[in-house]
Amino acid sequence: MNVGCFSISLAVKDLAVSQAFYEKLGFTVYAGELAHRFLIMKNGDTNIGLFQGMFEHNIMTFNPGWDQHAQALSSFRDVRQIAEQLTAQGIELRQQQLKNERGPGSFAVTDPDGNTILFDQHV
Repeated sequence: MNVGCFSISLAVKDLAVSQAFYEKLGFTVYAGELAHRFLIMKNGDTNIGLFQGMFEHNIMTFNPGWDQHAQALSSFRDVRQIAEQLTAQGIELRQQQLKNERGPGSFAVTDPDGNTILFDQHV
């Protein structure tokens, strides 16, 4: 199952301080704004999201329909199909936003160690 673009979404205390730190590691801002309290940063094919005050813990994020450069894929497994497959395998879905038959949608799951995994489709 291809789940799309992968990134780690970090819950940060001070967005500007975190931005400066990750820039020292070679990351550059790709999307987002300080005023909106989030930044998406890239270093080659590696993506990180910095989020201030949006959630408590770090989250692994998959974006079905995107490649590692957030470019839309011509063919991909829709987030609703992924949700259906995981549910059939006994995995409980949380925070479901899957109202439409296609297009943007999201849901989260929790792995056996309590880590949150977000499936967040934008296309």
